[in-house]
Amino acid sequence: MTKVLVTGATGFIASHTILALINKGYEVRGTARSASKAEQLNATLSKYSGKPIEIELVSADLTKDEGWAKAMEGVTYLQHLASPIPSNLPKDPNDLIIPAKEGALRALKAAKAAGVKRAVMTSSMASIAYGWGDSRPPVLDETHWSNPDNLKDNTAYTRSKAIAEKAAWDYIEGDGAGLELATINPVAVLGPAMSADVSASLELVTQPMLNKVPAFPKLTFGIVDVRDVAHAHVAAMEAPEAAGERFLVGDKILSFARIGEILREAYPDRKLPKGELPSWLVRMLTLVNPTLKQILPELEKERSFSNEKSKRVLGLDYIPAKEAVLASTNSLIDLGEL
Repeated sequence: MTKVLVTGATGFIASHTILALINKGYEVRGTARSASKAEQLNATLSKYSGKPIEIELVSADLTKDEGWAKAMEGVTYLQHLASPIPSNLPKDPNDLIIPAKEGALRALKAAKAAGVKRAVMTSSMASIAYGWGDSRPPVLDETHWSNPDNLKDNTAYTRSKAIAEKAAWDYIEGDGAGLELATINPVAVLGPAMSADVSASLELVTQPMLNKVPAFPKLTFGIVDVRDVAHAHVAAMEAPEAAGERFLVGDKILSFARIGEILREAYPDRKLPKGELPSWLVRMLTLVNPTLKQILPELEKERSFSNEKSKRVLGLDYIPAKEAVLASTNSLIDLGEL
């Protein structure tokens, strides 16, 4: 049975990718900072899938060399999904940038040394759509690269994704030659949560559902369902033509206000915010709601994108963005989080 290593195995996207791999007959090994998380991970996967799941989990930290050689033993494919996604931005951007970059290189170097055939790395729309200022292309695609040096159109997180992905491609084109690489660049990832330990992207539904915003900032987001992101990772691993390619993965753009409308329609008994906030007020609110700092570069901007390549090469048939919003919310309600 072909073995696949999934880094950051307890993460939101990783958990769905693990199930997609298992459903296609692969043997999966995961990494986490502590192998003690194995019992909880397997219980979560089993409960969500409705069948017994038991994968091996080994300790490997993005910031340390120990454990990576062992993790790669017998592995044919690497799915590198581990990367920090904070709810609040750190005071020092390097707290995100260095682990993202060095972690990607550490995993790729271990894969190369172990003779792994192909690595698929989770990157982000953040590696494509940021730092352009007023010269941002009207429709973004995989040929575009963010400029992490333009701090006015970036956060520490968006910079970390661009820097880490560029470092990965530079490695593959240099010392890592012979190891195939594909990157998945999703927009904001929603969809069903398996546990209460979820991605910061689900703040798009938890903030309004918990009334943490009085009204909606003037924002738009590309939306993709986590199940499509998992599908993209597996397809990019399997498709011969995916080697050496980036894939922008997303269904469509929704405004934050439209997300609010979807939630109000689905949950009429809930008290939910209405209307839009002036952008100056959003900037003031970041003083009491630090989570909002991550959206400041998004205010009154639309980052339109093309998903044509992901459909053509990876065969994606996207779950509608509205369904992704509701799947997120329903799962968090079922988990007792909303």
